[in-house]
Amino acid sequence: MDQKTEEFYKRLKQELENTTDKWPLEYLYKFIVPSGGEQVNEIQKVFDGMGAVIKTTSSKNGNYISVSINVVMESSDAIIKKYLEVSTINGIISF
Repeated sequence: MDQKTEEFYKRLKQELENTTDKWPLEYLYKFIVPSGGEQVNEIQKVFDGMGAVIKTTSSKNGNYISVSINVVMESSDAIIKKYLEVSTINGIISF
């Protein structure tokens, strides 16, 4: 992981810790992936068995798919761990 990425996750952890009064909490992940690939299935596997609610929406031109995931997470570290797992999927954009 490069320094810029490490700094991003460090800031995310601080923000989550500073804005969250109690854990666990429901967290919303959002990703964009190219259409026509296996990325949506790969994302679903990362959250399999967690009771996640996963919604997908195709872009207007059908080139991309937006994936929204609502899931109860136990801690800021657990949230970041899932981001890191998903980041290994080719072509994914996190936001």
